Amino acid sequence: MKFTKAAVSGALALAVAIFAGQGACRKKTFDYDARSTIVLGQYASLTGGTADFGKSSNDGLQLALEQINASGGLLGKQVSVTTEDDQSNSDNAVAAVSKLINRDKVSAVIGEVASTRSLSGGGICQSSRIPMLSPASTNPQVTKTGDYIFRICFTDDFQGKICARFAKDQGWKRVAMLTDTANAYSKGLATAFKENFPVDMIVADENFKAEDKNFEAQLNKIKATNPDAIYLPAYYTEVGLIVTQARRAGMTMPFFGGDGWDSPQTQSNPDTVGCFYSDHYSANDPSEATQKFVKAFAKKYGHQPDAMAVLGYDAMGVMAQAIKDAGSADPKAIRDALAKIKNYDGASGQITIDENRNATKSIVILNVTGKPVPDLAKRYDPGE
Repeated sequence: MKFTKAAVSGALALAVAIFAGQGACRKKTFDYDARSTIVLGQYASLTGGTADFGKSSNDGLQLALEQINASGGLLGKQVSVTTEDDQSNSDNAVAAVSKLINRDKVSAVIGEVASTRSLSGGGICQSSRIPMLSPASTNPQVTKTGDYIFRICFTDDFQGKICARFAKDQGWKRVAMLTDTANAYSKGLATAFKENFPVDMIVADENFKAEDKNFEAQLNKIKATNPDAIYLPAYYTEVGLIVTQARRAGMTMPFFGGDGWDSPQTQSNPDTVGCFYSDHYSANDPSEATQKFVKAFAKKYGHQPDAMAVLGYDAMGVMAQAIKDAGSADPKAIRDALAKIKNYDGASGQITIDENRNATKSIVILNVTGKPVPDLAKRYDPGE
């Protein structure tokens, strides 16, 4: 019998989940509040294909942690965060979360950015009854893993809907699409976009896979339809390659996409100037919470924070608020407090956790300018 890579990965995840679940039974006798410190865990892609995401999120988290401990910690104790690098790999995410729960006995887990890895690690957290808070995983399936899984970001169905709304607001009558069929994030955004944009105004719908390097065939087909704009829901790792090849082919129309574009690689690429993407915040937002964060981050790291940094910062802040509200480091108490977070004044905007453990918050459309900080093109509030 031939086993696919996905089947092997699934079997591995199930085996580890069973082990983690057994660990959860042992944890019933563990007193999390008896510790001299509050121990949290984080798993992130600090190396590998999407390391930009993991590093930025971790930078934001570490800034928040530093501020929390400098202010006296939580519940009269200092807070520590044990971090595991999953190397941008879903199987490694399973192993990383299992270590945090069974070896380090963390009270809660923060992570991951990528939805595929949040789904892998989330299964372990759910079976172990350890709350997990994702900074940036936008796939709607993530929080459906179970009642211990939360996020502080909007979801892809909202993000795709807003991108469709933005395209209409721009007056684009002919829109082409180019989707990564090997990526759940890309497919989710594409589906949401198509559900909210007139089908007769989508003039081309082409596909690619993340490992592809040459997009000539797809771009030539799109070029022949003469679109006003091209929707490219993909990660920054492919966006630059695709847009640059399009420009070389004489395609001057704007591309637009989702928060997966957010990276210094996108901002520094001259070919992406004049393109747009939806994101979690704008560094130009005049709100006190945003500007306080931007200044503190720039002072600590010497550069402007991107969206993953602000989400890492807010994830740590929301987790700290939940522990404070719970008055305990016990996982169940933290879970219950996370479910009640309302109107948290985050650096990325006001955050309320809804009944499905998702965040209700605004979304922005940014214009790539080639400068370190992209321009704010438009803001959309929840419900739009």
